[in-house]
Amino acid sequence: MEKSMVADNDSGKSVMSQVRTSSGTFLAKHEDEIVSGIEKRVAAWTFLPEENAESMQVLHYEIGQKYDAHFDYFHDKNNLKRGGHRIATVLMYLSDVKKGGETVFPSAEGGHLQYKDETWSDCARSGLAVKPKKGDALLFFSLHVNATTDTSSLHGSCPVIEGEKWSATKWIHVRSFDNPPNVRTDAPCSDDNDLCPKWAAIGECYKNPTYMVGTKDTLGFCRKSCGLCDA
Repeated sequence: MEKSMVADNDSGKSVMSQVRTSSGTFLAKHEDEIVSGIEKRVAAWTFLPEENAESMQVLHYEIGQKYDAHFDYFHDKNNLKRGGHRIATVLMYLSDVKKGGETVFPSAEGGHLQYKDETWSDCARSGLAVKPKKGDALLFFSLHVNATTDTSSLHGSCPVIEGEKWSATKWIHVRSFDNPPNVRTDAPCSDDNDLCPKWAAIGECYKNPTYMVGTKDTLGFCRKSCGLCDA
């Protein structure tokens, strides 16, 4: 296993940082029957195709190791070119942790209402938190239904206080990660969904512009119905 890295917010390149101190390794897609089975179950649970997901990353946290609060969606343009934003994350807990190692969401609603006894770490008390339990899995989304980024998805892995933590992560993108399209600004103006005219008629071009129209970096899926072809 190698030292875990993070994506640089400007360049998008993987860099080492004290923000993330675990170690990890990636398991290639369909590496064996077990990995393939997990990928199929994740796709069924999230309703997102297997090709939209990155390879599974297995992570190991020793005492004191952690991952500070961060977002799974991207801040740079380079990572968006392959599959767009990460829309969903599945965290699989592969071990119990004696103390610490919780997944915490500092900005999520309801954190102050969650009862926590003395078995929770101080880090976990900073927001809505989930204790790692072997065999459990956690699914959360990083984008709103209108494809805009959700800042309440801010999350982190609390430091391990006693024992060790093993987990596996699947990041899933808006579009295919395995077969990303060659997005060009001069691509033919068209609709990519038969329902685009209906969505445009009820105002989705203005309510959901990221998906319908696109951004300066990615093309929307309903540009024709939103009137961009004549622009």
